[in-house]
This record gives sequence, structure tokens and C-alpha cells, in this order.
Amino acid sequence: MAKDQTVLFHSFIFGPIHSRRLGTSLGVNLMPSDGKVCSFDCLYCEAGFNAQGKGTSGLPDRERIKAELETRLQEMSREGKPLDVITFSGNGEPTLHPHFPEIIDDVIALRDRYYPSAKVSVLSNSTRIFTPAVAAALKKVDNNILKLDSGIEDTMRLIDRPASTDFTVERLVEGLRQFEGQAIIQTMMLRGEYCGKKIDNTTDEEIAGLEKAYREIRPRSIMLYSLDRSTPAEHLVKVERDELDRIGKRIHENTGIEVQVN
Repeated sequence: MAKDQTVLFHSFIFGPIHSRRLGTSLGVNLMPSDGKVCSFDCLYCEAGFNAQGKGTSGLPDRERIKAELETRLQEMSREGKPLDVITFSGNGEPTLHPHFPEIIDDVIALRDRYYPSAKVSVLSNSTRIFTPAVAAALKKVDNNILKLDSGIEDTMRLIDRPASTDFTVERLVEGLRQFEGQAIIQTMMLRGEYCGKKIDNTTDEEIAGLEKAYREIRPRSIMLYSLDRSTPAEHLVKVERDELDRIGKRIHENTGIEVQVN
């Protein structure tokens, strides 16, 4: 039922890599380099399930992230390498780091010094948007990419498996409204089965639920994507590009919001 899949990133600054959504990306991992810390336990997470543990390295401190990122940016600039984006991603949820807001300020300052045309992006599962300092930091970045995988409570809980019982679709949508016109809402489209339960957020009912949520949130844009790498839960099925395009077209027509399909 589950694969022995472990963390993706064994360093705190990684890449640059080519992101299918963002271009040439230098990654910032604020989670352990030998474990995973996340407030979701998504069936599709490329970094594996939370059960693998948080490891022994601990979270990197603010000064280490700043120093390692500056060294890497200096090297890339000296070698004339291009950079489209600095992306907060990694082995878990970046906003869980206790100094996330301060690190955002450091990264923006370094970006301005070495690669002023590059964007700063954060990939977040949206669980910490209710913390004022985190929300304020997310409003500073160029690409504030926040997750909403379903507008239906049972489906969200099945796919994302949030740690907190207080985290609900209704509360999430209300919280996301504070980023009106600034956030990019990212939705993973998939099908399959897990522990005997059917998974499919591409049905008419699911799409209608997402459209309702998108209209309430009023994001800058919507980012639809599907599986691209191995997942810890077996029996998950990728939604192919032509179907994603059809879903994206329908959502755009019904909401008036720009939809990016990746």
C-alpha cells in the first residue's frame, strides 16, 4: 500500500534545477536534511510519508540558510549562470520553521543583491496562513503558491491528511481570502485508491466545489498539475495533460480566473 520513499533533499540549498512550473530554480529547504516535518501527510508527496521521522539534523538556523544561499548565489553569478526563481520547498512545510518570516526577508535582500530579476517563490500547504507573521511574510514574495486540493472536506482529508482536526476546507477558504489577487492557488489533480477508499478530484462535483472555492478566494491565478514522480501511496493515477487542459478551460470559463496547467 505504501512505498519505502524517503526525503528528496539532503541539503538546505539545492539546485539549481529545472522546475516544470517555475523555470530555473534554486531551492531552499528549511526542513531537516535527513527527515521530514510537515503539517500534511499527503498521499502523493514526493518526499514520502511523515512516518519516516524527522531525522537527526534538525532545522537549519537562519544564519546558516543566509550564508549558504549567499555563497551559492555568488558562485552562480560569477559563473554567469541564469536564475529564474528562488523557491522555498524541500522536505516538508517551509512555513513551520520558527524563523520563516525573518528568512524570507534575508532571501529577498540576497535576491535583490545578486539576481534582482529573479522571483522568490514559496510552495506552502496553507496550514500556517492563520499566523499573522507568516501571512505577512507570504505577502512579500513574488509567487505565493498556496495549496487547495479539493473544495470538499472528505476529499481534502483523504488526499492531504492534515495533522490538525481544526484545519477544514471552510476555514482554509476563509483564510485564503486575505491574499486576494496575490496568491497562486495550486491544486493537485489525481485519481486512485488508498486503503480501500476511492480517490478522484476530477469529477463534476469536485470541479464544481473547486470553482466555488476559487471564486471566494479570488487568487491571482490557479495552477493545476498532476503526478510527475513516484508517490509513497501506491495505486495513484496521473491525470494526463489533455484532460488537465479541459479541466483548466472549464474552470477559467466558469470563474474568469487565469489557469496555468503544468
